[in-house]
Amino acid sequence: MFTIRQILRLYASGKGTKTISQSTGIARNTIKKYLYRYVLSEKTIEQIEAMSDAQMSRLFLIKEPIVVFNRRQADLEPLLPLLASMLKKRGVTKGKVYEFYLTRCTDGYKSSSFLDKLNKYMQQGKPSLKMVHKAGDKMFVDFTGQKLHLVDAQTGEISELEVFVAILGCSQLTFVMAVHSQCKEDFILCCERALHFYGGVPQAIVPDNLKSAVTKASKYEAQLNETFAAFAEHYHTFGYPTRTYKPKDKALVEGAVKISYTTIFSKIDQKVYHTLDDLNKDILVHLAIHNNAKLTGENYSRMQQFMEIEKQTLQPLNPYLFESMTSQLSSVNKYGHVLLSVDKRYYSVPYKLIGKRLKIKYSTTKLSVYDENEVVAVHDRYIGKGLKYITIQDHLATQHKYAADWNPQKFMSTASAIGESVAAYIAKILAREIYPEQSYKSCSGVLSFAKRVGNTRLVNACKRADSYGIYNYGIIDQILRTKADTIPMEDEILNTDMPSHENVRGAEYYE
Repeated sequence: MFTIRQILRLYASGKGTKTISQSTGIARNTIKKYLYRYVLSEKTIEQIEAMSDAQMSRLFLIKEPIVVFNRRQADLEPLLPLLASMLKKRGVTKGKVYEFYLTRCTDGYKSSSFLDKLNKYMQQGKPSLKMVHKAGDKMFVDFTGQKLHLVDAQTGEISELEVFVAILGCSQLTFVMAVHSQCKEDFILCCERALHFYGGVPQAIVPDNLKSAVTKASKYEAQLNETFAAFAEHYHTFGYPTRTYKPKDKALVEGAVKISYTTIFSKIDQKVYHTLDDLNKDILVHLAIHNNAKLTGENYSRMQQFMEIEKQTLQPLNPYLFESMTSQLSSVNKYGHVLLSVDKRYYSVPYKLIGKRLKIKYSTTKLSVYDENEVVAVHDRYIGKGLKYITIQDHLATQHKYAADWNPQKFMSTASAIGESVAAYIAKILAREIYPEQSYKSCSGVLSFAKRVGNTRLVNACKRADSYGIYNYGIIDQILRTKADTIPMEDEILNTDMPSHENVRGAEYYE
């Protein structure tokens, strides 16, 4: 008891635990234990001095652990779940969470102690980094290792199906869909269906380094293939592939794949499916049960967490579905067209690009032609038979535009504007049983005289040529050169009676 009294006297005189330890030879932790007992007793040093050794032993030598009420700890603990959920929201940092904590507890912990307790609550002290996923930040995607199957109703043949899985990082809301392959068209279709399932777009889509998404893998900056990059741009998001051979980068979707084996695959395997649509409909039924089930150890489901935290943070969907584009290179031929190999059909480009090698990007409905990064031509993709060259008139050289516009309706319209006789003559030229383009050339030549000799002379020339029954460019040219068009036609000469004269004998003379 003498030692304890000495410790208390030194403490009352303002000495620290280190100095008291050096003076008494007692360990600092032991000194702290005695001082805790002293503080809890709420007695003065004079009252302690007046106590007997027996009384002091009952006060300082009890074996029960010292339990000190910590008001700041008691205030913080009920707030920890709320503070941890705040960190899942986009733009929220631990600094902002600490500021929020101080508004609730004005005399709470200092920053370092607060962060230490928050990190312990979130279990960030593990050797493997605990990923904190922001709401609306990432959608992780992957294909399962195991397959589902379709059975042909006619032959009984069994075909394997790939199964796509997507999961949002924050809420862990999961999407599952079966497709025929892992090709880029099916992969992008799955990603698009997932975005529409969630009703919004995250900041990034995180795929594995599969060829449907990545052209060249890299530890630091992977190269996306053009189609997947275009898909990401269409929905105003980013493709963010994981590092190669690092499954922990997409641990969430790896876990979702394993869970899908028990929650979905085990149910689907109990039934035989003949169509992909029927199988995917049943997948959605089992998926809804999975997403609405309570998470292990929690009182909320994936769907509840998505609706409360993540849904409003997603970007809006593009109102138009993405149309996959395929690329090819083609040289411009001498006619000013590029060849779309898959259709064996030619599409026009500006004539000044003749001889250049251009890139064609096409979908099922559209076709665009690029000179480096500039779009030089856009066409509706022609699907059908018969038409081999698709031409836009503005792409042609000036001297070719008129010839490209030749057709019977155009010639008849031009001829009618000059005169009815010209229109009738042109119609008879077009009716000749010769190669159509030859008739078009003849019509073009005949009508060109209107600018050289005027409408009136051309009308007269057509009348005279029609009276001859000859219908070609040459006869009109000959009539106009010889000015035969100025000679009145027989039916245009006035019929007048013979004038009377004494030398003119009448019919009576010969009787």
